[in-house]
Amino acid sequence: MQVSSFYSKGRIIFVITVLSALLFYIVFSYGKLSVKKVPVFTPPAENVERGTILDRNGKTLAVQTNFYHLCATPSVIKEKEKTARVLAPALNLTKEEILQLFNSSPTFVYIKKKMEQSEYDEVSALIEKYKIYGLRFEKIQGRTYPENSLASQVIGFMGDEGNGLSGIEYSFQSLLSPDYKPNSDNRGQDIYLTIDANLQYKLEKIASNAMENTQAESLMLIAAQAKTGEILSYISLPAANLNRYPSSSVAEKKDLPAVHAYEPGSVFKLFSVASFIDSGCISEDETFFCDGVFDVRSTNGERVRITCLDRHGPLTARQALQYSCNDALAQMSQKIDSELFLQRIRQFGFGKKTGIELPGETKGSVKTIEDKLWSARSKPTISIGQEISVSAIQMVQAATSFTNGGVPLKLTLISHIDDKAGNVTYKHHVQPLEQIISKHTAEYMLSCMETTARKGTGTRALLGDVSIGVKTGTAQMLDEKNGGYSKEDFISNCVAVFPIDNPQIILYIVITKAKGETYAGRIVAPVIGEAADVIIDHLGIARANAASVAHSGKIEISPTNSIKINSVVPNFMGMSKKELTPLLLRKDLRIKIEGSGWVVSQNPPAGTPITENMTIELYLQ
Repeated sequence: MQVSSFYSKGRIIFVITVLSALLFYIVFSYGKLSVKKVPVFTPPAENVERGTILDRNGKTLAVQTNFYHLCATPSVIKEKEKTARVLAPALNLTKEEILQLFNSSPTFVYIKKKMEQSEYDEVSALIEKYKIYGLRFEKIQGRTYPENSLASQVIGFMGDEGNGLSGIEYSFQSLLSPDYKPNSDNRGQDIYLTIDANLQYKLEKIASNAMENTQAESLMLIAAQAKTGEILSYISLPAANLNRYPSSSVAEKKDLPAVHAYEPGSVFKLFSVASFIDSGCISEDETFFCDGVFDVRSTNGERVRITCLDRHGPLTARQALQYSCNDALAQMSQKIDSELFLQRIRQFGFGKKTGIELPGETKGSVKTIEDKLWSARSKPTISIGQEISVSAIQMVQAATSFTNGGVPLKLTLISHIDDKAGNVTYKHHVQPLEQIISKHTAEYMLSCMETTARKGTGTRALLGDVSIGVKTGTAQMLDEKNGGYSKEDFISNCVAVFPIDNPQIILYIVITKAKGETYAGRIVAPVIGEAADVIIDHLGIARANAASVAHSGKIEISPTNSIKINSVVPNFMGMSKKELTPLLLRKDLRIKIEGSGWVVSQNPPAGTPITENMTIELYLQ
């Protein structure tokens, strides 16, 4: 019988040959795998060593390190369950989690990313010990941040691809990690910040405590050298831990001092008064009578009504700042041309970016008289720090005009930049900007700030042995849901300069949405005082009582000057309890004193005619 062609001898031999070859290839390949070490991926030589970020004293804040990604080809792994059980403790994963990853793809899957060297060493040892095949490592350049969340918004963060995503890491990407060049050392430059890490740590503790005590939503703090513009401390809370940056919240990543614009409230009165005085629109001795409300009608019949916290009576510009009088400031604003006022404000740097070395800086907002929202209310309202938005960086830079004879300084976060050989490629030099007020006006503003610290709303920031000048401000925040101003949410801020006779430091603190007490004089001024004390000790600023002085042993006590009351009630604002004590001896008047510190409110107001057996109520804080 004839055999089918399909089973012919030739074809049988051919099939056997093919199968034998295939079997030989499988056995050969398996033999190679059995002797081959676990492959470890090493990146090509074209990598650039990223530069280090350090503080002004050389303390490392961001440095290059190596990380490892553990990868798997699950189809090659013979005993998946055993492998998962062996690796789980070292990877800080469960056996079930690893098995789930193995089963997600037969060809490729990441088991764990960004393993540190110690973890890499442990897992490598296990792979070698148990002869696990189908696993390999990718070695990548990474970044570690030794101080975790310290100055995190300044330092910024580097992503997995080697690019800076925020802060200095982003702004100086091209210097920290330049493009690869053949025949070059391919190393980035080192960035030295103006930040003092030790001082930053101390002030962050104070800021964190203040935020906790006030149950605030956020807090900003900037401490800058008054004569150089170098920022020693830059705090934005809440803050991200840079070593866990991807899992941080949006609020923790946000750089508030540079990117957040807000209405500053009464702190802005400093720049308004400086504009009025320097323009010659008002004089230092000119008085404005506060009856508790600014209430006028414009030429077109528009009513403007701005209330004050008290009825302060007659006030000079100095006293208006001392008691933070809205009425007096609004009256002053009527004496300056609107265009001139706005021009002066812009000269202080409001409405434009400072150029600080951080990404995403806001320019804030300054209206124009052509603006659709401009009204008869705008000028007096801007004068008291509303209808204008600023950044914390702008406020500090504007304040440098007071500490430098009317010439503001450009702020900076960069001290110097070195190449890997240690050669200085950049060094910060003081950058004066255009003079915007006279030296006399600048000195006058400093003296007004000192008066406010001694006798006004900033007494809780007062230092016992170092002269300080302050200005506080509390502003209602916009109600984003219902429109207008919120009755619950406030921004409380305070700016300070010390020592006032030889300014070295500008300190600015902003507390947002505090719970309970919101008045800046009560919640921010004490933090200013606490932070100033720490700065003074840290920098070694001389204190008045730091040295002993030989004397005769006799102590002369100056007699307390008696308060003269004639036909009208005098202005008691800013007087201490000690100064008021002689009033209690009067038989023709009833004096009621509540609180301690200095007078912040009185009833009846100054200028009220004296009547027999009149009761005068004085409230101190």
